[in-house]
Amino acid sequence: MLQNVGSIDRIARVLIGLALIAAALFGWVGGWGWIGLLPLVTGLMGSCPAYLPFGFSTCAAKGRAGER
Repeated sequence: MLQNVGSIDRIARVLIGLALIAAALFGWVGGWGWIGLLPLVTGLMGSCPAYLPFGFSTCAAKGRAGER
């Protein structure tokens, strides 16, 4: 699968996902906290299906051949 999630985006997704899941487990929020599974999984996979239709990517740009 094409990776389209950069390193900062991945870290943020994993942290937000874990925080939402923890909040749901501890009862600080309702069942909607389990939505944290989505950013967690996309952060761990490095790919976000919602970015694909728009051609969006937060990955670092790769240098072209001959560029220094």
